[in-house]
Amino acid sequence: MTEKNTPGEAANTKRNLLNMLPTEAEQTLRDFAVEHGEKPFRGSQVVRHLWQNPAPGFAEMTDLPVAFRALLEEHFTIPRLALAMRQLSGDGTEKFLFRLDDGEFIETVAIPEGSRLTLCISSQAGCALQCAFCATGAMGFTRNLQMFEIAGQVREMKLLDPPRLVTNIVFMGMGEPLMNWRAVDPALTVLNSPLGLGIGARHITVSTVGVLPGIVALGERPEQFRLALSIHAPNDELRQSLMPINTKYPLASVIEAAKVFDRRVTFEYVMLGGINDAGEHATQLAALARECRAFVNLIPLHPGGAGDFTPSSPEQIHWFARRLRAAGVEVAVRKSRGMDIAAACGQLRVERQRRRPPVSAEDNGNVQVA
Repeated sequence: MTEKNTPGEAANTKRNLLNMLPTEAEQTLRDFAVEHGEKPFRGSQVVRHLWQNPAPGFAEMTDLPVAFRALLEEHFTIPRLALAMRQLSGDGTEKFLFRLDDGEFIETVAIPEGSRLTLCISSQAGCALQCAFCATGAMGFTRNLQMFEIAGQVREMKLLDPPRLVTNIVFMGMGEPLMNWRAVDPALTVLNSPLGLGIGARHITVSTVGVLPGIVALGERPEQFRLALSIHAPNDELRQSLMPINTKYPLASVIEAAKVFDRRVTFEYVMLGGINDAGEHATQLAALARECRAFVNLIPLHPGGAGDFTPSSPEQIHWFARRLRAAGVEVAVRKSRGMDIAAACGQLRVERQRRRPPVSAEDNGNVQVA
């Protein structure tokens, strides 16, 4: 991948090292070191400070000669995501609002569970899909994130004091990752690479509403990245009313793509009281899950979501889960986390940017799939 200027940075001649794949950055830096009279290994030292043991800036790379650090500062940049707000829930969930160079905001959520720390990351500023129950969809779409802005959310966790050591990644924050495959694809490499953040592929999950070209592209990668499908309704009529994308990618096509994906698939299913939580829905969902051997994750609706929906009661959710298990489907009920903070996806950004008009996906001109 060749790095690109960040928004508003066209006149900046410094090269963004975080918008290169680690192998490309290493070769670039080793060549740069030799050109300036240093040994090639100095370039490799810099690479370790990009992702593995990140430094806030070149000045903090104290294992490098002072003069070489000054040269790096003249020619390269390692941009930070500015932390605009941080909220801590009583259950340990933390939500981060990051400000980007162009004034956009994105959200990241850290969810601790025993020895694991799962980071829910964003792939777009806003979202074009307008799912009826999602606060991010209600705000509209602004732009795709670049590779360094996606992977940089994990990097920023390492730069906290004390650092947060992330073990798992889920692309379940703001945006539809497979509509930004051009940046998500290399970001996956950075997240997984030993020269990058070194997170195992099986600990990285990409969630999608069912963008078929992106599912194919993800399946063609050799790493064992996980796929989660946002189903949320077990028939086309109901799904169409909740998720307009169903027109372009109907449920049958999504299920067919899941069947040929050569790794285990998870169904994400948000529970909407009186909407998708009846016995007939459980029967239909079980049939879909059995068809592609999917694991079903039932998600209690966060009250901060969009629309006038009512969460299914805990009793109804567990009854629904029992119906699925009786039909031979593996199922889990996700714990409600961050209930005492603005933890619904997009909620914190809406509070910060509520007066800013959204941009439609068509106007952005940069929404693309594989």
